[in-house]
Amino acid sequence: MSNQRRGRPVCLPRPLVDTATGADTQVCPYVCLLIFCCLAMFAAGCSKEPSKPLATTQSTPLPEWKSGYRVYVTNEASGDLSVIDGATLEVIATVPLGKRPRGIHASPDQKTIYVALSGSPPAPPGVDESTLPPPDKSADGIGVFDVEQNKLVRVIQGGSDPENFDISRDGSTLFISNEDVSGLSFLDVGMGKVVQTVGVGGEPEGVTLAPNGKLVYVTDEADAAISVIDVAARKRIKTIKVGRRPRNIVFLPNGSRAYVNAENDGAIVLFDTVKNVKLQAIQLGTPGEIKPMGLALSPDATKLYVSTGRGKKVFIVDTTTNRPAASFEVGTRPWGIAVSPDGKTLFTANGPSNDLSVVDLASQTVTKKLKLTGSPWGVLIINRP
Repeated sequence: MSNQRRGRPVCLPRPLVDTATGADTQVCPYVCLLIFCCLAMFAAGCSKEPSKPLATTQSTPLPEWKSGYRVYVTNEASGDLSVIDGATLEVIATVPLGKRPRGIHASPDQKTIYVALSGSPPAPPGVDESTLPPPDKSADGIGVFDVEQNKLVRVIQGGSDPENFDISRDGSTLFISNEDVSGLSFLDVGMGKVVQTVGVGGEPEGVTLAPNGKLVYVTDEADAAISVIDVAARKRIKTIKVGRRPRNIVFLPNGSRAYVNAENDGAIVLFDTVKNVKLQAIQLGTPGEIKPMGLALSPDATKLYVSTGRGKKVFIVDTTTNRPAASFEVGTRPWGIAVSPDGKTLFTANGPSNDLSVVDLASQTVTKKLKLTGSPWGVLIINRP
C-alpha cells in the first residue's frame, strides 16, 4: 500500500478579528482543532480521579458470617481471590481482582482487604527479562476489597509494580514496595494516591511495620539487607545486613526482636529491632534445597512457622531457644502461610499445584488440600470472635 494520504482536505484560512486592532487575522482550522484537543486533554487530566469505583464488579452472596474465621488467598496467575470458610474448610467464593494479585493485608478494623495488583509479567530467577512482554502499567494498583460486600470496590494508585505492603496502625497509610524503582511508597488511603516514595535498597519486597508504628522495615533482596524507614520523617535511617535474598519479616509481640528469612542461605535470621543489628542466623537446611520463604507466628508467639518453597516443607522454630524443633512436608513450593486464630491449623499456598494445604498442627499432618484457581500466593485470615 502506498504511503500517500488520500482525500486530505485543503487547509483553508478562516478570518478572525483581532480584538486589539480590529484587523482580520487568518487561522487554519487545523490549528483550531489542535488547540481544542489540547485543552480537552488538559481538562481530562486535571479532572482525573486517583481512584474509581468498579461499577461492573458483582458481589458474590456468601453464607451469613457471625463468628469464626475466614481464609483469603490471592491467586497470582488467575487474578482472583479465594474465600475459605474456617469452619467447613471449603472454598465458598472466588472473586475477580485484577492482574497478578500478590500481597494481601486487612485494614485495622478488618472491614477492608487491600491487595497488591501488578501488570508486570512474572520474571522468575534466571529468566531473561528482555524476552518478556512489556508491562501493563494501567493494571498496577492496590485493590480495595469490601469484606461485607465480598467484592472489589475500587483500585487506587500503588506506584510501579507493587508487590507487598503494610498498613499504618490508624489505617490511613499504606507502605508499598515498588521493586522496579527501588522504592517504598507512602500511599494516603483517603486521597487514594501515592504522596511520596523513599529510596531503599535493590529489589525491595517484604514490608513490615514495627509494633510501635514508628518504623517500617523493607527487605532488599539484591542487597541481602533490610532498610529501616522512619515513618514520620519518611527517610531511611539504617541498613541491616541479614543474609541472601530476604523476603519476609515477623516481629515478636513486644517489638524488641524480629525474624527475617534468608532464602538463598537456607536460614532465617534473628535481629534486634532496638539497636537494629543482626543477632544470629538459624540454619534450617542445605541452601538451594531448603529455601525459607513465608513466616508466621503461633498466637502465643512461642513457635515460628517457616515455609520453604522448593523444600516442600514447613519448619517449626522454637522462639525461646531459636532452634528448629520439627519439620513436615506440606506441598509443592509452599510460600504464603498463616495460622488459625486458635493456633490449631496451618495453611500454606502452594503455587505450582494450585492448592492450599490444611495442616493439623497437633499431628503435623496435611488433612486436606483445597483446589484453588491459579498460583495461590498470599494468605490472610480474618477472625470474628
